[in-house]
Amino acid sequence: MKIKRVDLIINPNAGNGRLKEQLQQVVKTLESHFPHVSVHETYQPGDAASYIEDLDNETDLIIGAGGDGTVYEIINALAPLQNRPAFGIIPGGTCNDFSRALGISQNPLEAVEQICNQKFRAIDVGKCNHQYFLNFWGIGLITEVSTNINPRMKESFGRLSYYLSAIQSVNRDRTFKLKLESDECAYEGNAAMVLIGNGPFTGGIRAFFPESNIEDGKLEVLIIESNRLQTFWDMIRAKVMQDIPNSEDILYFQSDHISIETEPNQTIDCDGERDYETPSTISILPRHIQMAVGNYPPLQ
Repeated sequence: MKIKRVDLIINPNAGNGRLKEQLQQVVKTLESHFPHVSVHETYQPGDAASYIEDLDNETDLIIGAGGDGTVYEIINALAPLQNRPAFGIIPGGTCNDFSRALGISQNPLEAVEQICNQKFRAIDVGKCNHQYFLNFWGIGLITEVSTNINPRMKESFGRLSYYLSAIQSVNRDRTFKLKLESDECAYEGNAAMVLIGNGPFTGGIRAFFPESNIEDGKLEVLIIESNRLQTFWDMIRAKVMQDIPNSEDILYFQSDHISIETEPNQTIDCDGERDYETPSTISILPRHIQMAVGNYPPLQ
């Protein structure tokens, strides 16, 4: 892949403005490796998608500098294109989950050096109805966790805030009726959470999918039948032990196509964005986009 033109899309507010402080050095590094570099700053939701639309396939590499929200907006603009430029991530948020899956350094200056090495892999992309995702799709407890995070706690505790919020939420007896169908598994009954993963990291930590592979054309599916505290801790233990989750309240399998109906409708958390509700059809687009990787596959 010959990279000539690079377009950097940066959220200047990411990392409480720390990313913007490093912008000059990031651009200098890019300009030392590529003949044409343009910079676009986002000021409100939709700006990143508008920049990509205006580029009209006239770029070779889009680099998103920001948090998971910036990455989500960019992949949703790139994935539908017939001729997709490559995509690189300079992490600048709290968790930066998919950049970790790519083996990208969490230091922005190191991350841009890795991108300049021009090592690319064809990566799977998830799709659900009207949206695309790189990392995960979830309903139930996972949505409750991300919704209930206190911004001050997130700023103070960073990645740990997601797990503190989970502990606060997990004892609440909130379940919903779930009907899930796929070629590999069918489930009908009550559930507290459904988590469908492409990437292996959740909340900045390698979470509940020990067999996750972002190039295998498969999604990891986790159904939590109740939200008892013990079930949650079983999941945490599975993360630490790198085992497939095993509990009478946990169902785990892999699939490339899943249909989901719930009663009542559930708010969907898709890579941290909560814009849609069930019912849903979720599928995987195998090796759909070329992405810049670092130390890949990541060791932890």
